[in-house]
Amino acid sequence: MRSYAVQLYTLRDHLAADPAATLSRLASLGYEAVEPFDLTPVDGFEVPSAHAPLLGPNRDDYLKVAGTLIVPMVRPEEFTTREGIERTADALNAASAWGAEHGVTVGYHNHHWELASRVGGRHALEVLADLLDPAVVLEVDVYWAAVGGADVPSLLGRLGERVQFLHVKDGPATLGEPMTAVGSGTLPIPDILAAAPQARRVVELDSCATDIFDALADSLAYLRSVEGR
Repeated sequence: MRSYAVQLYTLRDHLAADPAATLSRLASLGYEAVEPFDLTPVDGFEVPSAHAPLLGPNRDDYLKVAGTLIVPMVRPEEFTTREGIERTADALNAASAWGAEHGVTVGYHNHHWELASRVGGRHALEVLADLLDPAVVLEVDVYWAAVGGADVPSLLGRLGERVQFLHVKDGPATLGEPMTAVGSGTLPIPDILAAAPQARRVVELDSCATDIFDALADSLAYLRSVEGR
């Protein structure tokens, strides 16, 4: 049975107020795994991946958090030219070499600008992927990819096995608008999931106009119904 994770940024306000109660409630919904974005303890959950500032000075602090550490973003300006993308690839490849020394896999997570920006007629994220060491994995945020103008199932097909994690979210696919429970927005979620069967599913709702725990519960129920798990 596939287990689904939650990116804990979804619950950042609740975690700040009462981390133990927040994690307990998340477990009660049926989630067994989480993806941290900081060093908050998450006892009782599987932690397949975590967001970590690997391009900064404090990366060693995250070594014991998860087996895959994902760089959450690189500033948008670096994706407007090939030279900037090359700099980004060099930095990620160096981080991957550091990770290999410590038994950790390194990955990269996109926002909308890596897709909205095109270099040589291609999405900047795809140009980046070509320049990355094969050891570097991708966590494709399907919502931000759609906001950036990508045909997400096709994108995932082109990126192939390098995509090891998906940030699964839904909504109007419009900047500045709140997200919705997975399955109740505009994204073709079944087609997206089918395009990356190898990727770990991580639910994330950056913002939501409804109760966040209800949205997470509805998202899990929908994903289980679509994937029959």
